[in-house]
Amino acid sequence: MKHLIDQLKPVEFETAFASNEQCLEFLAAEKWKDGFVCRKCGNTNYCKGKTPFSCRCTRCKHDESATAHTIFHRCKIELTEAFAIAYHVCSNPDISSYELARRLEKRQMTCWKFKKVITDCISRNGSLQFVPPVE
Repeated sequence: MKHLIDQLKPVEFETAFASNEQCLEFLAAEKWKDGFVCRKCGNTNYCKGKTPFSCRCTRCKHDESATAHTIFHRCKIELTEAFAIAYHVCSNPDISSYELARRLEKRQMTCWKFKKVITDCISRNGSLQFVPPVE
């Protein structure tokens, strides 16, 4: 996501990620850019999953969503809102949760909690890169 922030201005970002579908499409493309590998059995063959932009393993039938194993997994806020918070935090790491809440018209605690998820991920992994499959 960091490389995306370096390229997009705020207006371009809002246009590129205006819907949950656009966010899911981006996540799926990023997550499986090197190809799908099932986390359960290691198979690389898949078909369309039950939810939009998910992949279903053709061997073990494990269905993996685009958000699984990302910072957006089980996110309780809309994906577009989570992307907006991530965009603001990555483009300005020192932004306060109060400023995020003001800019995005969200509750301060919501912004604080998701900002913490983002900053923890960056400090743990060095970036917002996806967790590779366990082999």
